[in-house]
Amino acid sequence: MSTVAAPAPRRRRRRTKLQRRQTRLGWLLLVPSLAVVAFVAVYPLSKTVYQSFTDQEFLGLEPTKWVGLHNYRTLWHDTIFRDTVVLTIKFTAITVGFEFVLGLIIALVVNSGFRGRGVMRAVMLVPWAIPTVVAAQMWKWMLDDTYGVINDLGVRTHILSHSHAWISDPATSLASVCAVDIWKTTPFVALLLLAGLQVIPNDLYEAASVDGANKLQQFWRITLPLLRPAILVTLIFRTLDALRVFDVFYVFFGNRLNAQSMAVYDQSTTVNDGHVGYGASMSVAIFLIISLFVVIYVTFVRVGEE
Repeated sequence: MSTVAAPAPRRRRRRTKLQRRQTRLGWLLLVPSLAVVAFVAVYPLSKTVYQSFTDQEFLGLEPTKWVGLHNYRTLWHDTIFRDTVVLTIKFTAITVGFEFVLGLIIALVVNSGFRGRGVMRAVMLVPWAIPTVVAAQMWKWMLDDTYGVINDLGVRTHILSHSHAWISDPATSLASVCAVDIWKTTPFVALLLLAGLQVIPNDLYEAASVDGANKLQQFWRITLPLLRPAILVTLIFRTLDALRVFDVFYVFFGNRLNAQSMAVYDQSTTVNDGHVGYGASMSVAIFLIISLFVVIYVTFVRVGEE
């Protein structure tokens, strides 16, 4: 009985050695990728964190000094940066919310069977394929209060009594930039959600139909639960993009104080004003804010799954 049971530990030892060898091989294969990530991501981030504790100036004549948390204390009391954070979060909440709802509707429509579905998939990606700067400049011309086509069309159809300065008016400036971002990025959201919908087996819907479930019940009981991983990826991607938005705001408003995103204010401080150390502390703060949103998303989804 003991002679029969003896080979089992040897087999376990062989299996363990094989696993260790495979693990070492996996790490060796990952070394080039980790080196690239360290070069393009870890080193710049570490350099930015270091600069945030200094008083470095662009083309400064004085030597750079270590100032500790001085930049962060100044940033905490910076009302302009506080306003940019609030504005950027508003922009993120509005755009991500509308893009998710509209993208989900488009994905559900495109995922259904109808003639011309392939053409519609290609056409819906046209706004997303246009470079953001080009799209922003195009919409800036269209919204112009002097020669913009939107004002002209609104006056001709009597929807507007007179031309409106959509971009210059603080009451409509945020809505204008949100509308442009929603128009451009909704197809990207729809594409990500469509990929998640196509993974769901049709057998589940057929079985639910046999059991008497209607379309709405199938959506709540089958589609949404199985689409949760795609929804998480989509929301994280769009939240990251929206929180670090730069191009649309810069094309629309430039460095206008009451209409700056966090990234625009950071660029203005670092490049235009030359305060590299203070701009680095702002970049670190933006990084922490974005990381906080990602942690909230992941925690929320994990709690929902449990």
